[in-house]
Amino acid sequence: MSRTLASAIIASRTLQKAGEGEICRVKVDFAFANDITAPPAVRSFRKMGAQKVFDPARCAILPDHFTPNKDIASAEQAKTAREFALEQGMLYWEQGRVGIEHAFLPEKGLILPGEVVLGADSHTCTGGTLGAFATGMGSTDLAAAWALGETWLRVPETIRIVFEGKRPSWISGKDLILEILRRIGVQGARYRALEFDGASVKDIPLDDRFTVANMAVETGAKAGLFVPDDISLAYADQRAARPFTAVYPDSGAGYIETHEIDVGSLQPLVALPHRPSNVRPAIECDDRPIHQVFIGSCTNGRLRDLEQAALLLRGRQVHPSLRCIVIPASPEVFRAALERGFISDFTEAGAAVCTPTCGPCLGGHMGILAAGERCVATSNRNFTGRMGHPGSEVILAGPLVAAASALKGRIADPREIIPEEEFQSLEVKRHA
Repeated sequence: MSRTLASAIIASRTLQKAGEGEICRVKVDFAFANDITAPPAVRSFRKMGAQKVFDPARCAILPDHFTPNKDIASAEQAKTAREFALEQGMLYWEQGRVGIEHAFLPEKGLILPGEVVLGADSHTCTGGTLGAFATGMGSTDLAAAWALGETWLRVPETIRIVFEGKRPSWISGKDLILEILRRIGVQGARYRALEFDGASVKDIPLDDRFTVANMAVETGAKAGLFVPDDISLAYADQRAARPFTAVYPDSGAGYIETHEIDVGSLQPLVALPHRPSNVRPAIECDDRPIHQVFIGSCTNGRLRDLEQAALLLRGRQVHPSLRCIVIPASPEVFRAALERGFISDFTEAGAAVCTPTCGPCLGGHMGILAAGERCVATSNRNFTGRMGHPGSEVILAGPLVAAASALKGRIADPREIIPEEEFQSLEVKRHA
């Protein structure tokens, strides 16, 4: 049979037929949890009578959500996770050496093309950027994968997303995934895979691809995968912690739906409360004031995201009525941003810069919202109460819109700060 990328990867890891809709026992290449999801996984691991993880070099715990620990409860969770990781000899990194799991693990070469990757976190689908079948699951299923080195998966049908046209320099990966959400909604890909392809993919920077794959789950998708190409394979080759073999879809594979997106026609987009699919152009939003801007998270805390935000904030001042919080996604990103002067750009503009952590994204810490407050965030969800009080609001945006909004004190299109022609010249200069 002709296979989609998701189907082909699962077929490479099972002895069963692996037709779409079938449930298969699948070999797991890598499995991880964080400081929130690891403790219940540890309890389930003990309860099932397991003694050792299947391979300590392929199992990991990353303390990234409520860390640095915000209170006694989070400190206890982190302690449980740390002690189990050390007991098992599995992969573990402490504060100062760890980043947000979905940015940090690809950097360390631990999520690779052609693999089945499981994470006890819904945004594990970020790993699909590199052509892995990376998917989130609950802590109990993750514990079983740690013990057995295998899991069960229903082979999903696939929706193909084809990117065409020339991407303007003011359009980021966040705009691409918000356009997909605008078209298919938050249920449009429920337990299906998204496969991203098309002539324009080669012009989408890798950091932007990570953003697109990260938010595949907001459409209901089980996974969001880019077909491996020279760019993603070069990244993986340079960092790989173990050998890998890339997997590709077959020509003539059957897709349940196909959506073509002309990236050249897009405008900078936002998702208004309280749904990621409530999408409209930033320039069409009203002048309601905002109280916070958050630039970071597993969605948009990578180096290119910080570079784009710094481009607008450099030499300008954050609006006096709001606070701007910038959180790099990993120590590698933080160091690179420091070396390139982005951290100075942020602090001189009046923004606060924090250590790598998920922070306020899930209503954790370092930027919780009060009743009536409104935040433009580069994170991935804007449900009621997501970043704090149920009476607060979150507007999702890319780093350019977020930075422009930080300067204007309202939702703003980046072209209000820098004209289109200047964006084009800056993009050419960046690639020179």
